[in-house]
Amino acid sequence: MSVLESKWHEAQPAPVPRKTNKVAKAYKARESLVPGAVLILLAGRFRGKRVVLLKILEDNTLLVTGPFKLNGVPLRRVNASYVIGTSTKVNVSSVDVSKFNAAYFARDRSTESKISEEELFGDAKPAERKINDSRIADQKAVDAGLLSEIKKTPLLSQYLATPFSLKKGDRPHQLKF
Repeated sequence: MSVLESKWHEAQPAPVPRKTNKVAKAYKARESLVPGAVLILLAGRFRGKRVVLLKILEDNTLLVTGPFKLNGVPLRRVNASYVIGTSTKVNVSSVDVSKFNAAYFARDRSTESKISEEELFGDAKPAERKINDSRIADQKAVDAGLLSEIKKTPLLSQYLATPFSLKKGDRPHQLKF
């Protein structure tokens, strides 16, 4: 040891990262989130709407639909933390959902264009986004299969069309969904 090493030393010891035993757990859906379950959306554009769960996608989001003809909710992905599962079930075995995955709902960033200054501050209207014809056909195919099953249960179509809300005096912690 030289004289300089003993004379100059760190004021505080160098930080050492802590050892952890954390392991990424596999996603496990709640027991109420099974295909065919009727869910209540809690956030987003369609909050309060009742939807039917079709399947759980590989990115751990839920594939749900209104059906569109009943309550205006299209095929869409929803995070599981923004739904309440109900005890109502619909048979979705006749609906083909094999073509829907996370890539189906991904936006095509190459076709999106930047908004020009005239569109932002001027009177020029921005171009409206056109819904792809294949998505419309997919929605109609899914709705046809679901509506045939929904019609078998009396009052189920009215239940799905009615929005969920809480009234004065309702106690959410005591409600049974």
